Amino acid sequence: MKVVVINSGSSSVKYEVFESSDFSVLSSGLLERIGESESQHTHRAYGPSGTTKETVRRARVANHEEGFRFILSMPANSAVITNPAEILGIGHRVVHGGEAFQEPVLIDEKVMETIRELIPLAPLHNPANLLGIEAARQVFPGVPQVAVFDTAFHQSMPPHAFIYALPYSLYALHHVRRYGFHGTSHLWVAKKAAAHIGKPLTFLNLITLHLGNGASAAAIRQGRSVDTSMGMTPLEGLVMGTRCGDLDPAVPFYLRRATKMPERDLEALLNKGSGLKGICGVNDMREILQMANRGEPLAQLALELYCYRIKKYIGAYFAVLGRVDAVVFTGGIGENAAPIRKRCCHGLEALGITVDDGKNEKDYVEVLEIQRDGAPVKVLAIRTKEEREIAEQTVAVLLRAQEGEGKTP
Repeated sequence: MKVVVINSGSSSVKYEVFESSDFSVLSSGLLERIGESESQHTHRAYGPSGTTKETVRRARVANHEEGFRFILSMPANSAVITNPAEILGIGHRVVHGGEAFQEPVLIDEKVMETIRELIPLAPLHNPANLLGIEAARQVFPGVPQVAVFDTAFHQSMPPHAFIYALPYSLYALHHVRRYGFHGTSHLWVAKKAAAHIGKPLTFLNLITLHLGNGASAAAIRQGRSVDTSMGMTPLEGLVMGTRCGDLDPAVPFYLRRATKMPERDLEALLNKGSGLKGICGVNDMREILQMANRGEPLAQLALELYCYRIKKYIGAYFAVLGRVDAVVFTGGIGENAAPIRKRCCHGLEALGITVDDGKNEKDYVEVLEIQRDGAPVKVLAIRTKEEREIAEQTVAVLLRAQEGEGKTP
């Protein structure tokens, strides 16, 4: 049987297909530019010997339901799914679950309505996630579907970590609080770190750093998130590719007065025109590192600012946890940019956090240990597999549902 993981955007569908018995990846793909004059579908089928067959097709795809049918129309020798009966279940990434969802759930009408009610908290993401769910239910009417929420892992935070110092009525009436994101990634690498260290996750304290175009830190005590850097939205926290991260709350009001910038444009500036891009004009870390090596001062400033903010969060979360067993880097930057890992840990020797240059530069498959010999805190780079985590959670939900109904899995 197969498990399909779907990450639906407003004009795209990203998917990955797993074998449910061992979670090996069978195929993956991306359909983009849905609703435009020409859409593009890139599909990769993975052979048992490690071979990859890539197929690129172009056509006009009007909406998400048509998109799923287009994806399914692949030639039989590289098809995503040849028979819906072979699908055990479909797992959907949903960005915002608010306080309603603390774990993944089987999707029914009530769940969909609740996700819809949460749209004000995630107006850019939840509507797109709903489009994918609705389309998948139309195309696969008999297949059980599961929602896995980015925010769920962080629902274990205590009130003193998630409540903002605003009038409490704003939380009680309007749900203004810290939610956190990247939860599936933080959970995946935490479990992988525990397996690598050889101790149960419930025995460990970890600081996990998901560094991609979006970036977040999490403090994990004994397997539970107790704090995280992103807030009510993904704008708060670390410096990111195009997001500003932590900011004096008065700055947007000042900019409105000083520049007469419309509210919509100001929101776009903070989310899409700030961060690394705002400092040096580029948000691709590979390019920024090249620019900095050429001596370009704004690229050097962007790097210093980026790593300084991460270092501050490492120190803060060390104070929160009291004892740290490992610092874990993940995400596209955290996994691949050795100079960033080194910069972020530089000067933290007093906390037992160090980086060995030779280890840091090594190639690796899943886990790389980079601290100096004898250091009390492990420093790890771990490749995140959010889709795999969603697939595993989807199967777990389906097994629990079957057991609850008295069926044999």
